[in-house]
Amino acid sequence: MNYKPLLILLGEPYSVFIELFLKTYKKYILKDKIKIPIVLVGSYQLFEAQMKYFNYNFKINIINEKNINKVKNNKKINIIDVDHKFKNIFEKKSSYSNTYIKNTFKVSLKLLQNNKACGLINGPISKKKFLNKRYLGITEYLTSLTKTKETSMLIFNNKLSVCPITTHLPINKVSKNLSIKKICSSVIRLNNFFKNKLKVKPKIAILGLNPHCESNSLVSEEDKIIKPALMSLKSKKINISGLFSADTFFLKENYKKYNLVIGMYHDQVLTPAKTLFDFNAINITVGLPFIRISPDHGPNESMVSKNISNPLSLIKSIDFFRRINAI
Repeated sequence: MNYKPLLILLGEPYSVFIELFLKTYKKYILKDKIKIPIVLVGSYQLFEAQMKYFNYNFKINIINEKNINKVKNNKKINIIDVDHKFKNIFEKKSSYSNTYIKNTFKVSLKLLQNNKACGLINGPISKKKFLNKRYLGITEYLTSLTKTKETSMLIFNNKLSVCPITTHLPINKVSKNLSIKKICSSVIRLNNFFKNKLKVKPKIAILGLNPHCESNSLVSEEDKIIKPALMSLKSKKINISGLFSADTFFLKENYKKYNLVIGMYHDQVLTPAKTLFDFNAINITVGLPFIRISPDHGPNESMVSKNISNPLSLIKSIDFFRRINAI
């Protein structure tokens, strides 16, 4: 069977991602654990230099956008070269990095829009440096580039997944950015994703915003927004329960009953999820015209060049495409 390639965008030059890919290639891809051809999008020179630094000697196959469909296997590391100027291979700051990352996205999105790839995994990107406050995160960046109306951030794990209704917002802006419509549309989107892609009818839990789902205000966000959204979702026959207080929900006897937890803000659900599952989770943008996944870690600058980073999240990212029958 011929599969469309899976694109892996190399992301931030100053990060642990090339190291993680090399470990994944040796441990997982090269051992024929995955049949789909994988195509990297990024700087060939940077990739080759870091490969030598980490004492790997894999063969590299430089391809271009026009012959990507001729790539049939992973016996060599396939890469579409995107030019990037750098002085040293672990360069902390570069005036060229933002242009380079932007160009890797441009190449990747063009291939996806032309139906020449089955999906996208992007390496970690420094939101502060690359986005420069123009977008809250890469989720919103890709939502804008693809002219998609709405997307949701799903942190996926086989045992329990979580979704924050608001993403990378300061705490003092969370309340103003919650609405009945936003909660309902996000839950419906995720419910459909689980049913259509994972063939699972999810059991969903929804958390309140305030401690113990209570507020000293005359009208709380729970009463004004979250409870009405919950009632609306139940009327649509979605299997959702709540409201639950975030401080006790993630005890074992609670979270094991559910597939998906909906929180109101980023750290409310990502902190317990990362505590429970460490690197065994992936970040999926639900709602784009294609499947986009990012390993659930950042550039991890403190561990760059040390060769001690864990590739589990990248392996799980690739393996997710197997689960949804893309590979």
